[in-house]
Amino acid sequence: MAIDFNTVFNINSEQEFNKVAIEVYEFQKHNIPVYGDFVNNLKINKIKHYSQIPFLPIQFFKSHQIIKPATNPDIIFSSSGTTGTQTSKHFVQNVDWYIKSYRKAFAHFYGDIADICMIALLPNYLERDGSSLIYMIDDLIQQSKHPDSGFLLYEHDILFEKLNRLKKSGQKTILVGVTYALLDFIEKHQLNFPELIVMETGGMKGKRKEMVREELHQALCNGFGVENIHSEYGMTELLSQAYSFGKGVFKSPNWMKILIRDINDPLTTLTNNKTGGINVIDLANIYSCSFIATQDLGKVLSHNTFEVLGRFDNSDIRGCNLLVG
Repeated sequence: MAIDFNTVFNINSEQEFNKVAIEVYEFQKHNIPVYGDFVNNLKINKIKHYSQIPFLPIQFFKSHQIIKPATNPDIIFSSSGTTGTQTSKHFVQNVDWYIKSYRKAFAHFYGDIADICMIALLPNYLERDGSSLIYMIDDLIQQSKHPDSGFLLYEHDILFEKLNRLKKSGQKTILVGVTYALLDFIEKHQLNFPELIVMETGGMKGKRKEMVREELHQALCNGFGVENIHSEYGMTELLSQAYSFGKGVFKSPNWMKILIRDINDPLTTLTNNKTGGINVIDLANIYSCSFIATQDLGKVLSHNTFEVLGRFDNSDIRGCNLLVG
């Protein structure tokens, strides 16, 4: 296939995105049996625009291996899930696509990782295997090369000392943490570090009562002394992430696009500022499925920006950014 890293990650126009999306669709329809069967059952006519492409329900990642037959994956990512629920598995044929995707997107939104101290407070992710988030953050920490970069479990006193030292030195710092762990930290320690980038990855993971985003972000802003809380929108089934710089508005990289489907008519796409189910096109998912109908609710605001407003009531709680808005 002629689609390579440069074809996907150098997309810089709507026309290019459309062309590559249709090429990826044709490739996956013929090479990924689960998706091919899904498309054939819908009796889809010729696709002329990416908005016409059918989106595979994300639940298929729980029940099927979405990968080219007779292929040995480089890695298998799995979702966290709750006790008794079936987890999603993403069979990644070539992990270099994931590495390229998150490194390029992170650099685009936050700059050179070599200039950043990256600290991660992700205890629940560290305590299980198969997390794509841990894979990404671990690589970014290694790329950072700052002596204070690294993972912490529950060492709040050490984190407090580190952050105060980094503030005094003027070091650009990102603290990425699961929501409940960030709240646990600010209940014990209060900071005034306006330059700190606090990035929450969402979800209480059953540790605390869920909070609406505005209330949660206000508590974190007060606790860390920052103006906004950043967020990351990603999931096991995707190889790309969108980022929010505050107020819950996410922006995706040029090879990722969000569409909103009508919850009563899944094949109908809604216009901007209307709430519905979030469909994701992730062209980095080249060897699994790039067209996924998630169980998240949201709305597109404008070109490549969107909000996540919650989840469908009947879905199990798992993954990143499962805040109820």
